[in-house]
Amino acid sequence: MTKRVILSALVAIALASCGENASVIGDDTPPSPALWEVKSADGTLEGWLFGTIHTLPGGSVWETPTLTNAIDSADLLIVEIAGLDDSAAVSAIFSRLAQTPGQAPLTRRLPAVDHAALTRLMDKAGYDAGDFSAIKSWAAALMLAQSLQGGDPENGVDRVLLRRFRGRPVQELEGTERQLGIFDRLSETDQRDMLGAVVKESLKPEGESARLAKIWRAGDMAALANENSQGLLADPELRDALLVRRNDDWAAKLATILPSQQPALIAVGAAHMAGPEGLPVLLEKRGYTVTRIQ
Repeated sequence: MTKRVILSALVAIALASCGENASVIGDDTPPSPALWEVKSADGTLEGWLFGTIHTLPGGSVWETPTLTNAIDSADLLIVEIAGLDDSAAVSAIFSRLAQTPGQAPLTRRLPAVDHAALTRLMDKAGYDAGDFSAIKSWAAALMLAQSLQGGDPENGVDRVLLRRFRGRPVQELEGTERQLGIFDRLSETDQRDMLGAVVKESLKPEGESARLAKIWRAGDMAALANENSQGLLADPELRDALLVRRNDDWAAKLATILPSQQPALIAVGAAHMAGPEGLPVLLEKRGYTVTRIQ
């Protein structure tokens, strides 16, 4: 139960946001991941919104001069989880929340039609059925989802930004415990739906994760918004818990942070920027002027 199981969880499942090889992500097309400028009603620059991807292969090219200027100009970095490198703390939180003795076998938590794919996914991930005897369904989903990721979380944009901001303030919107607690508070039905969505994700052809990474790198927010209604997020209850309510909560927090600490670079998963429930729209509803600059 390592930090790699956890820290790409939302993107790994909801957006499947990972590239498969550096040649695909670092192609000849100039990168243009989505970036917005945020100003208050009186025109004061409050900062920038940047949609990130949590895992990438080494050598991926995604930074642009416009983005570099935002990174260098920001006095504060705001991310989902600030302590990505504290593996001991992350593992302790995951272990405490994930385990309850006497759990049903995974095959009893999913319909029979999913059993063959579940077995193949467990084999791919290096787990036996007995490994999940005390693991809740949401945690089993995250553990199995890890094997579907390409790239490496160490190359994820959030980690790169945290390294770039060493010596400058960093603030988190959730933190590990709060983020994992979202999964832990799901009903067992929703947890099993989440597990089933991961199993179905494993049936997609190779190259799917690279396709999504290219969408991110190109800044195609219409395509990302479409992804927000697919797979796991097609389930209304899961979409509300994992995306909609979190975005509302983050927008409220940002409205209290930005007036007192600016300019800030707000860097969270790109899925949270897309569509009418994304952070750019939510901040506009709170009176900010949000302009896409890349």
